[in-house]
Amino acid sequence: MFDFLSDALVSKFVKFIIVGFIGVFVDFGFTYVFKEFIKVQKFISNAIGFTLAATSNYFLNRMWTFRSHNPEMMVEFGNFFLISMIGLVINTLILYLIVTKFKINFYISKLFAIGVVTLWNFAANSYFTFHVG
Repeated sequence: MFDFLSDALVSKFVKFIIVGFIGVFVDFGFTYVFKEFIKVQKFISNAIGFTLAATSNYFLNRMWTFRSHNPEMMVEFGNFFLISMIGLVINTLILYLIVTKFKINFYISKLFAIGVVTLWNFAANSYFTFHVG
């Protein structure tokens, strides 16, 4: 039933999750600094944190998760970043809906949004950016 889940793909997903955890710290750290200390509007702070995390995640995933040797690094980064920006739209929409409609804490809502976007990012980057499979 799940024959497409090869050991190599599962290994890449685990590495992607580890890189993602690092990204969560980058994302939350910068979001927190911009929102709480610099007093930037919370959804803009979220976009800044998300963008910085996406950039660091690209380099970690390129070197470790997918071991890419693609000489077209800027094209690859562009694909990764485009997928991340689509993820940002999904992230922000989920965050907005949960915070405004369900009145759940911003940071708890952000964790849920990150979980959903992680699945999108892995699937899209595996197929489009790093051509796994």
